[in-house]
Amino acid sequence: MFNFKYYTPTKLIFGKGSISELELSLKKYGKNVLLAYGGGSIKKIGLYEKIKNILKDFNIFELDGIKPNPKYKESVLKGIEICKKNNIDVILAVGGGSVLDCSKAIAVGALYEGDVWDILTYKAIAKSALPIIDVLTLAATGSEFDGNAVISRTETNDKVGYSSDLIFPKISILDPEYTYSVSKLQTAAGTADAINHILEQFFVKESTMLNDAMMASAIKSLMINVKKALKNPNDYNARYELMYDATLACNGIFSNGSGPQNWPMHGIEHALSGYYDITHGVGLAIITPRWMEYILCDKTVDRFDILSDLLFDFKEEDKFIKSKKLINEFYKFFESIGIPMHLKDLNIDESRIKEMASHINKYENLDNEYAFYPLKEKDIEKILINSL
Repeated sequence: MFNFKYYTPTKLIFGKGSISELELSLKKYGKNVLLAYGGGSIKKIGLYEKIKNILKDFNIFELDGIKPNPKYKESVLKGIEICKKNNIDVILAVGGGSVLDCSKAIAVGALYEGDVWDILTYKAIAKSALPIIDVLTLAATGSEFDGNAVISRTETNDKVGYSSDLIFPKISILDPEYTYSVSKLQTAAGTADAINHILEQFFVKESTMLNDAMMASAIKSLMINVKKALKNPNDYNARYELMYDATLACNGIFSNGSGPQNWPMHGIEHALSGYYDITHGVGLAIITPRWMEYILCDKTVDRFDILSDLLFDFKEEDKFIKSKKLINEFYKFFESIGIPMHLKDLNIDESRIKEMASHINKYENLDNEYAFYPLKEKDIEKILINSL
């Protein structure tokens, strides 16, 4: 087992009515607030008006229109400009993972004099960041409880992941009731995203019994509760579990002491949404069983076998038969919750497969010594072709 350092400075305020703690939470950081949010959903559910009333004594500056796969030029740079012009003290991110990720990039860029893209691509090191508080409205990315952000730069087809202790939210306010209005597709896609976060941590060369059991339990909870939420969007207990599962899924707690992770499925999907701007969770659901099928072999089958035993009782002894059944169960599950399971369903054809494979091979480093199953360019290309 591996030595590890574990750091989670974020305070979670979880449950019904937790928005009541927003005013006191913000006061300790200052009066000038950047309110960052996406489309009109927070206005439709009355959350925008409620926040504005709560913050009537603050100086509020707004950045709206943050899109899925948050965009560098149209949102990150605009937010940085607002922060610098108005001496912003704290960022209030209201929405899902895209709003939070965008806010994290803004937080480091607001206190940096150069091009923040250099920080996001590790050419420069951030030394400080504005504090972030968030009110979450979507269970998916886990950005409310981690120090990670993913930003898209559409003009170069880049979608980059950035990690820093500086960008952990100070406080995350999580009320499952604010997810009642999330569409069926986004509920399903968010669940697929959270499941994949767990799978990326499960498929490593070494793990612990504790980690494996926790991850399997979280996957079970996600698979069961998403169907409840899709049937009854106002099922508080189901929404509660989905939000809690997703919050823990990308926090790192499930992989303490395990071997290094390579996150190959995310590496492949980042190119898909970088090139085609598709929904991240949908892309992951399509890639997941194809990646599993492609890497299943004598060297990897034991991890598949462990997961199949933890999730399903197949009554089989042959590891490969169980593993193939496991892969098929994931495929059927994603399909059953309404996710299109072929890239062609998203109007993606073979025309840019080679280009994307080359891009992934160049930037995602999926062939390193830590990879559970190293992927070369030809392997990436085959996985993409199998996903069509």
